[in-house]
Amino acid sequence: MSKLKFKVVPGSVVAPQGFLASGVFCDIKRLGTGKGSNKGQKRDLALIVSEVPAIVAGMFTTNQICAAPVKVCAERVQAGTAQAIVVNSGNANACNGKRGMKDALAMTALVAKQLHIPDEHILVGSTGRIGVTLPMANVREGILAGAQLLGNEVACADEAVEAIMTSDTRPKQIAIEFKLGGKTVRIGGICKGAGMIQPGMSATGARPAALPQGLHATMLCFITTDAAIEAKALHACLQEAVANSFNRITVDGDMSTNDTVLVLANGLAGNAEVRSQKSGVKTFQAALNHVTLELAKMIVRDGEGVHRVVTVRVAGAKTIQEADAAARAVANSALVKTSWHGGDPNWGRIIDALGYSAATVVEDRVDIGYSAPGSRKILWSLKCGQPTKATFKELCTAAAPKEFDLHIRLNLGKADALMYAADLTEAYVDYNKGDVTDPTTLGG
Repeated sequence: MSKLKFKVVPGSVVAPQGFLASGVFCDIKRLGTGKGSNKGQKRDLALIVSEVPAIVAGMFTTNQICAAPVKVCAERVQAGTAQAIVVNSGNANACNGKRGMKDALAMTALVAKQLHIPDEHILVGSTGRIGVTLPMANVREGILAGAQLLGNEVACADEAVEAIMTSDTRPKQIAIEFKLGGKTVRIGGICKGAGMIQPGMSATGARPAALPQGLHATMLCFITTDAAIEAKALHACLQEAVANSFNRITVDGDMSTNDTVLVLANGLAGNAEVRSQKSGVKTFQAALNHVTLELAKMIVRDGEGVHRVVTVRVAGAKTIQEADAAARAVANSALVKTSWHGGDPNWGRIIDALGYSAATVVEDRVDIGYSAPGSRKILWSLKCGQPTKATFKELCTAAAPKEFDLHIRLNLGKADALMYAADLTEAYVDYNKGDVTDPTTLGG
């Protein structure tokens, strides 16, 4: 897969053939209420549309409390065909009971009517504050306006990605071009997320036994491709891509009620249909992996208040589950994360987090070290459970960059895992604590 070359192209979700997008402002959050109001008239409703019916696959939050849009999408993707996605920011439409489901379905019905597409082929996403009902009059106006503004220009994609942002400080989007069966194929994607980030998604929203049970703003990702690919293969490729990207990131250890990844494949590139167990699936998988990982890393780098990004690499665990547990314990430790923010290479906090994790840990076998991102040159602070001769100054230098790798070797087996993690800063606390006497300070 390393020999594959992906050309970056503009346009994200409208880069593949046959896709349109738009983003509009319809004041869903209501100006002057809640975090993000200082952004003024930020677009808050997006449409992504395929000109023809597309194969669809999705991955959804495994939080036992999930929003109405997640429930709608998880059911509809089972049919395997979709053609449009409507997304709003500023309101999660979560924990709104029957009203929430009614509103989510109303959004899809209105889009279907405007675009003359079957209702069941419309998917929906929402992100924002939990427990607040949608201002449906505003949503209706936004859908009507968005349907009129659909286009395949780069600006249309830019407006759509702005419309899904909440506490994000910058847009997150990518598109790549590559050869598949002699045809030029494109995959494009947009995503949002900065807080309430530790996704653990599955295809149905059901929590797999292997998924850490301690999980909890929302991350949303929408991917388009003009590749021709069978539903079974697309589903399998998305599962693998998400497992190694979005399900490997954490900003604050909280899983949202709304986490969603959707991919539409309309086949307009004209390649021979990609099928499971065929050569083309490896190329498509590599391309999808690239897109999802790049987007996932953008989320961590733009995490609320984030100053440093750390890739936690655990090796030598007894099982994959134990490797994962060890990596997550370190990545989500408040003490470890604050030491990262201060540039303090405090291995004591790291080994403490390993010790209380669900992984088997033997003190005199643990190695802990630092390196530049992706480098094999590791400065070890701990070997066999004991401090090395590395000086404090040397270790501080290793932990000082904006991004670095933390290496943990348990030396008890052959399993490994990694997490893309962030530090914990005063800015994160300040952003999220709010002031109940001033509604404009309260976040989602």
